[in-house]
Amino acid sequence: MKITLFTSNLNRHNYLINLLSEVSDELYVIQECGTIFPGIVPGDYQASSIMKKYFENVNNAQYQLFGNSYVNNKKKNIKILPMLSGDLNQCSMNLLSDFLKSDVYVVFGSSYIKGELVDFLVKQKAINIHAGVSPYYRGTDCNFWALYDKNPHLMGATIHMLSEGLDSGEILYHVAPTTRNCSNVFDFSMMSVKAAHESLVNRLSNGLINQYP
Repeated sequence: MKITLFTSNLNRHNYLINLLSEVSDELYVIQECGTIFPGIVPGDYQASSIMKKYFENVNNAQYQLFGNSYVNNKKKNIKILPMLSGDLNQCSMNLLSDFLKSDVYVVFGSSYIKGELVDFLVKQKAINIHAGVSPYYRGTDCNFWALYDKNPHLMGATIHMLSEGLDSGEILYHVAPTTRNCSNVFDFSMMSVKAAHESLVNRLSNGLINQYP
């Protein structure tokens, strides 16, 4: 099985790369690289004391669950195309052509994919991992906002089909991990991510993902 993954460069993204490499013959990764110091270095989020504190909590929870996850460079079946965050929608289909010949396409943590590329991925039935419960919460930081809105029952993750709209594709299933060892929303959010990764990789490996209507 050949898999292409569109993702980013934090520990949770590298964890997924390593998981997928275990169940694929060839894994092609388009990895968008952003700052590893959000809230301090300007990027997708403004640099401010509030955002710095927020991402300290995020990073602490991520480290507790994923540790220092590095891509396993001993695995010869992983091919990575690194680029800066935001570059993806500037890439031509020809530039990406070697990464667009897979059996399965997975998206997690990439920038918002547009244009000809998203049309191609929708036709290929690409799967998106969303760290939130769609259709109620879409976009970023969904589990934080669910708790802020006093909706703890809407915290978790969603495995759904990629679509042109933001986290609006047909839903395959939701993931709601155990709250054991979770002391705050950041722990729970990372637990949701890990559970989503492991459940999808398991279903890809045993073929169950193909049985969803």
